[in-house]
Amino acid sequence: MFELLKTDSGARRGRLTTARGVIETPMFMPVGTQGTVKTMSPDELRQLGTQIILGNTYHLNLRPGTEVIRAAGGLHEFINWPHPILTDSGGFQVFSLAKIRKIRKDGVEFQSHIDGAPLFLGPIEAMNIQRDLGSDIAMVFDDCPPFTASVVEVQAAVDRTLRWAETCREQPRAKGQLVFGIGQGGVFDDQRQQCAEELVKCDFDGYAIGGLSVGEPEEDMMRIAGLTAPILPEDKPRY
Repeated sequence: MFELLKTDSGARRGRLTTARGVIETPMFMPVGTQGTVKTMSPDELRQLGTQIILGNTYHLNLRPGTEVIRAAGGLHEFINWPHPILTDSGGFQVFSLAKIRKIRKDGVEFQSHIDGAPLFLGPIEAMNIQRDLGSDIAMVFDDCPPFTASVVEVQAAVDRTLRWAETCREQPRAKGQLVFGIGQGGVFDDQRQQCAEELVKCDFDGYAIGGLSVGEPEEDMMRIAGLTAPILPEDKPRY
């Protein structure tokens, strides 16, 4: 699945094989939140050498809706993109839509940002949606706290993230679908280390350093990335 080709200090070059193609890493992944990269057609993305695009579970579930995409044969067919797709679980919306959500033990209650309708998203729901979307890489559902959160709040988010990660791992997947774990811990070294070490025990197909670029100072971002990366397996991709 992942072949590590070259290392240089902390930098890595690798090759990730997915159900719909090979991805050379490091790579740039355009964001197509609702299934399309704004202002660009699939042909233009291919001409630019795009290897993979990103979709979002929360947004795609609201519009156009999972049933519509499933009826079309999955997200790849719906958007005419036969190459790899990674879907974010919706965990980032726990952070970005904090004013219209309520965190529960088993997931998060949202009010739709479109019409205010209630929506519940937890680890089971997030994985079910991503299975229906048929993405090549699915992300586990996590709790991304703001960088201003206290150590007590961050520890609670880490505990939820780890508990939800175990639930995500147990859910059925689409054929050939890879699942990546996501680490949290804010700007606190102990929580970051704990979360990364526990996630590695879950033996996911790859790992993401989550909860960065959410407003924290650049020096904290670089410090946390440098702390976390060495904990993650050398033989698996990092995101």
